[in-house]
Amino acid sequence: MDQIVTITEAAALQIKDMMKQNEEEGAFLRVAIKGGGCSGLSYGMGFAHEVEAGDREFEQHGIKVLIDKDSAPALKGTKIDYKQSMMGGGFTIDNPNAIASCGCGSSFRTATEAGTPEEC
Repeated sequence: MDQIVTITEAAALQIKDMMKQNEEEGAFLRVAIKGGGCSGLSYGMGFAHEVEAGDREFEQHGIKVLIDKDSAPALKGTKIDYKQSMMGGGFTIDNPNAIASCGCGSSFRTATEAGTPEEC
């Protein structure tokens, strides 16, 4: 199965560390898009233990990733990275399908899935 998103090595190390801290080793990383957020859509990442019907599954840097069929088109080509700074660290998501995003960095809009924008 083609990978839909790219997870950098830095992000993979952070995800593996989070899995260990939360006793979730062996779990899947589920990446999804939800309605809501200040630009109409928002990203979601979490741990899952079961593959659901229609999920796209692939592995990268030893992490098993799941993306549901509805989120896949808007996530195609997305890069997930982890950046560390003096103010702490956080995941960054670079989505080439986003036509508008909010300053918070976790909300966006695509040309085909505009959603209903809310305030930041």
